[in-house]
Amino acid sequence: MALAAASGRRAPPRGAVVPLATIALLEVAAFLFLGREDYTFAAPHDIVLALGRALADGSLPAATAQTLSCVLAGLAVGFALGVMAGVALGLTPLLDRLTMVSVELLRPVPPAALIPLMLLIAGFGFQMETTIVAFTTLWPTLVLSRAAIRAVEPGLIEVARALEMGTLRRALAIVVPSALLRLFVAFRLTAGIALTVAVVVEVVANPRGLGYGMIVAAQTLHPETALAYLVWIGLLGWGLNALLSRIEARFLDRFR
Repeated sequence: MALAAASGRRAPPRGAVVPLATIALLEVAAFLFLGREDYTFAAPHDIVLALGRALADGSLPAATAQTLSCVLAGLAVGFALGVMAGVALGLTPLLDRLTMVSVELLRPVPPAALIPLMLLIAGFGFQMETTIVAFTTLWPTLVLSRAAIRAVEPGLIEVARALEMGTLRRALAIVVPSALLRLFVAFRLTAGIALTVAVVVEVVANPRGLGYGMIVAAQTLHPETALAYLVWIGLLGWGLNALLSRIEARFLDRFR
C-alpha cells in the first residue's frame, strides 16, 4: 500500500498526459519534416529556448507588466461599474425595463470596433487599451450581477422590506452578501475576458505589451518567439484563473 501510494504521488497528473503527448508528437514532426529555414513554425524545443531568452533579456517581463497593468485597471473599472449597474437593475425592475434596449444595443459591440474611436480620443497607449478592456468587461459583469441579485432568496428581500430598510441599506446588508459567490464567479470569468481583449488590442493597434511583442516577432520571421509569447499568454491566463479559483476556495467557503 505504501509503495503504491508513493508511486501514485510520483505519477504525473492525468490532465498532463494529452499536452505532453502533443508536445512529443510536434517535436518528432518538426525533426522529420521541418526545414532549417522554415519561417512559419518552430519545434517545441526552439519555443522553449526562445521563451528563456525573452525572459532573460527582460523583454517578456516588461511586456507582461504592460499588458497586466491594462488588464487590472480595465477590469477594476469595468467590474465595479458592472456590479453597481447590475445591483441597481436587479433591485429595481422599472429601471431594468427602461434600460433594457440600451443595454442590449451596447452589449454586443465587439471590442475591435472600438479601436478606431479610441485611437481618435486617446491615441496609442495605456488609456486606450484600458478603456476598451473596461467597456468589454462591464457588460458581462452587469448581466451576471443582475442575474445574481435576482437569484437571492425572496424571503430575505421580504424581511428587509418588513424592517423598512432603504434600497441602499438592503443592497449592502442583505443582497450583495447573499450574491457574493456568484459575483466572484463573474469576476473570474471577466478576468479571462479582460486578458483576451488586452492582447487583441495590442495585436491590432497598440504598440505595447504581449500582443505587440508577438506580432513583431511574426513580422520579423521569428516564429519560435511568436509562439513563445503565445505559450506565455496561455500560461498567464491559466495562472490567473488558478489564483482566483484558489482565493475563492480559501476565503469564500463560509458563504456557501
